[in-house]
Amino acid sequence: MRKIRLLGLTIVSLGMLLWFNMRSLPPSIPTVTPSPPKTIRYLERTLPQSVAHILLIPSRFLITPALSFKVSTVEEFAQKHRAIAILNAGFFDPANQKSTSYVILQGKLVADPKKNERLVNNPNLKPYLGQIFNRAEFRRYRCGQTIRYSIALHSESSPAGCQLVDAIGAGPQLLPELTSVQEGFVDNVNKRDALGSNQPNARTAVGITRDGSIVLVMVAQKASAPNNSGISLPALADLMKTLGVQKAMNLDGGSSSSLYYNGRTFYGKIDLEGNPIKRPVKSVLLVQEN
Repeated sequence: MRKIRLLGLTIVSLGMLLWFNMRSLPPSIPTVTPSPPKTIRYLERTLPQSVAHILLIPSRFLITPALSFKVSTVEEFAQKHRAIAILNAGFFDPANQKSTSYVILQGKLVADPKKNERLVNNPNLKPYLGQIFNRAEFRRYRCGQTIRYSIALHSESSPAGCQLVDAIGAGPQLLPELTSVQEGFVDNVNKRDALGSNQPNARTAVGITRDGSIVLVMVAQKASAPNNSGISLPALADLMKTLGVQKAMNLDGGSSSSLYYNGRTFYGKIDLEGNPIKRPVKSVLLVQEN
């Protein structure tokens, strides 16, 4: 009987001790999902053969293409459109200053590569015109009250319930896979590589993350080695992947590579003396307040 009474007292004592310990613990902290960033972030990343200038742009900002009647520098585009940031975009012919990429603004086709006579009449490009006219483009849709961005081939239809507002063509697509051959940039049979895909060069790209944020990248050559610096397209795709990008496409690169942000311009191509090459461009991507 005494043993039973002692056992009962022991159980009661343990219960009281546990109750006091529970009361002394701090209250549980609720899990809070971090809100997406509200400001643009600029990153500079030093790579083995280049320097990457990166803009991480939250979805609250508006990204739209812009086209100039005559070629203009990114600073001139910034002044005209009062943009926060500018990245060069589509391909063009420096000889006649006409776009070789499709550009759609506010639902209207404002640049049609099929009307560029130097492009369509070039005998070396005739076998590839079908692919050239169906390259990747960065798109802005209006889906009800929501704005969505995507990367799709020119021939692809808009998603159900969405209206295509803007588009700028370039290519090739980088992610989820590199499509240089499908878009006519590379022809392994005839040993054609229009962009020098596997060689280092100044490059630009646009990407879309899972949450709909936009990533703009301009990779510049190093002044210490202008002839052997930059980034290849496969390496550019890998870089975009490290930034959380799910869809990405290459933009006009080389001497066109230029990024304007916060009053400063970064150029990608370097001459033999180590000076940046400042080349005017035909079309750009604008970053503005929504």
